[in-house]
Amino acid sequence: MYDFDLLVIGSGPGGQKAAIAAAKLERRVAIVERRHMMGGVCINTGTIPSKTLREAVLYLTGLNQRELYGQSYRVKDEITVADLGMRTQHVIGREIDVIRSQLARNRVTLLNGTARFLDPHTIGVEDAAGDREQKVTADKIVIATGTSPARPATVEFDDTTIIDSDAVFHMDHVPDTMVVVGAGVIGIEYASMFAALGTKVTVVERRERMLEFCDLEIVEALKYHLRDLAVTFRFGESVAAVERRPRGTITVLESGKKIPADTVMYSAGRQGVTENLDLAAAGLAADDRGRISVDEHFRTEVPHVYAVGDVIGFPSLAATSMEQGRVAAQHACGEPVNAMHQLQPIGIYTIPEISFVGRTEDELTATKVPFEVGVSRYRELARGQIIGDSYGMLKLLVSPDDRSLLGVHVFGTGATELVHIGQAVMGCGGTIDYLVDAVFNYPTLAESYKVAALDAMNKMRQIARLSE
Repeated sequence: MYDFDLLVIGSGPGGQKAAIAAAKLERRVAIVERRHMMGGVCINTGTIPSKTLREAVLYLTGLNQRELYGQSYRVKDEITVADLGMRTQHVIGREIDVIRSQLARNRVTLLNGTARFLDPHTIGVEDAAGDREQKVTADKIVIATGTSPARPATVEFDDTTIIDSDAVFHMDHVPDTMVVVGAGVIGIEYASMFAALGTKVTVVERRERMLEFCDLEIVEALKYHLRDLAVTFRFGESVAAVERRPRGTITVLESGKKIPADTVMYSAGRQGVTENLDLAAAGLAADDRGRISVDEHFRTEVPHVYAVGDVIGFPSLAATSMEQGRVAAQHACGEPVNAMHQLQPIGIYTIPEISFVGRTEDELTATKVPFEVGVSRYRELARGQIIGDSYGMLKLLVSPDDRSLLGVHVFGTGATELVHIGQAVMGCGGTIDYLVDAVFNYPTLAESYKVAALDAMNKMRQIARLSE
């Protein structure tokens, strides 16, 4: 007889949903989490605080209203870290309350401490002081420990002048200048936020472009916008050293360039939090990035142990982690469950936002899949004029054979919300005929779907006429 039917290690999005899904199936469930990390990285240092910070930046700088009211439109001239942190801490506190309430309502036992495997079915939970370890057993175990920022051994992090993304929330001032090392999702999100605050940002990236998995036209639009906010890009460059000086830092590139800045933020990928789990005691091992491999049901090599969320690697999004947790828990409980849908939207909370679902032009071209492009620009929409967004755009990639949607790419205000309309049409096997014939509220940004669909339809009609 085990203490619990299902034990979850970690209370982030994946862990929460796994625990609640099993509890709904009337299983005895427990979650192990450190007292100060309820909600995991997502709530405390990742998704929630960073997106809240973004909203605070947009509000206080008045960036979205500048097109309507001019450059001088600001809620506050001197924006401090305290201004930004106030809203962030409020939202984090509320979210933690919601999670605690949900777990309590579903009778999920919360074990405070750090977990490690003692054997394949036994977990040791060490308290914060490290002087007492409680042993608990479980029939099924879900690992949802998430990730932490990767810290290169050659870099002397001090969490004030040389920082990672977690330390952003402990800064004592908004820097005048900043170097961001790494042009992945996290690096570019923070680069755009600090640029909006007036920080002179330099982005250093060893690859030749940023956000390689995104549509090139959308990325170019974002890059243009960031350059307009005085962001400098150094692509194809690697950092040789970061020198800390009394009044800031000097980042030395392998090409010999030197970049002075108040602060350097490293965004060099993330590392799975598995080193203290004693995976070997369960018959498991992680790769060199701390990630655990799983099958389509999120089972590890040990059939009763599952892993979900960032700790299993790409796409490492809160949204996908939640669904992975639910699917894993239902499978662990022997409950019929559909596999995760292949269509998963990607949302990048830069300023402005990017979101897409489906394939990119480059992917379709590489696999020789013909497509037509339909584009709608926010400046042509009444809603775009009303909100002062002249740069936003929505792009549909359409199959000329059956008029199905192959990809939806959005850049601009509300991109991460808008993409779901295209996702729904694609998921239901719809065509652009639906978007052409549908009535959308006016004035809205959602109208961009109809405009883009008509654009693609007109192009296809022209080809059909010329082919007669």
